[in-house]
Amino acid sequence: MLKKILLVVLALFLCSGFKIGSLNMDGIIDAGSDAVTAATLTQAQMAEMGKQSAAQLDKKNKVAPASSAYVTRLNKIMGNLTAVDGLKLNYKVYITKDINAFALPDGSIRIYSGLMDLMTDDEIFFVLGHEIGHVKNGDSADKYRMAYAASAARKAAAAAGGKMASLSDSELGSLGEAVLNAQFSQTQESDADLYGMKLMERYKRNTRAAVSALRKLAGPGSGGGLTEKLLSSHPDPNARANRIEALIKK
Repeated sequence: MLKKILLVVLALFLCSGFKIGSLNMDGIIDAGSDAVTAATLTQAQMAEMGKQSAAQLDKKNKVAPASSAYVTRLNKIMGNLTAVDGLKLNYKVYITKDINAFALPDGSIRIYSGLMDLMTDDEIFFVLGHEIGHVKNGDSADKYRMAYAASAARKAAAAAGGKMASLSDSELGSLGEAVLNAQFSQTQESDADLYGMKLMERYKRNTRAAVSALRKLAGPGSGGGLTEKLLSSHPDPNARANRIEALIKK
């Protein structure tokens, strides 16, 4: 992981068009230190940064009030699931027609109202279980580390130009967005699907809703503007649905 992160820093640094005479060595050393930090962030550190990122994203989005029908429904769906396998969870709904959901390393779960409009209660449970799976499996942490490294890379590029960069509130928000828009591997998606399905079994949910949720994400009738962005960062939902269906039939 450290080698991968340092390569990110080096690549952006080399692409920045720096001149030897303009190097800010203190800034570059600082950026290199940040890159090492990115690779060695502890779970507690990532949880704290995740909390800060969630706060920034909440400021940028329209959050449904506690009195909202969306929040009432979400509490009904996920109310008993306030912690899972040592991870404390908190939930909010973003009012938008977009279809998405994500989980940050601190256990902040965010779901878009457009997704809630599209899916049944059990389907929503599966989707959020899937997102929690990305956190518990370490996928979100990997994306978070890489996003932090990219910030260090920008700092290195700024140092080369004589202008220092810092981790601002907007960059904290960007770290959260990096997880939100993360592109996971087929294996990571399959493992998160399996985690979500096992969570459904644990809480006595209808596991076939995992299949129907993925079918909705893949189908042409799933809502305007849904799949083009979502499918660009996720493996084929139909293939994932087929895999889960085969597991249910065993």
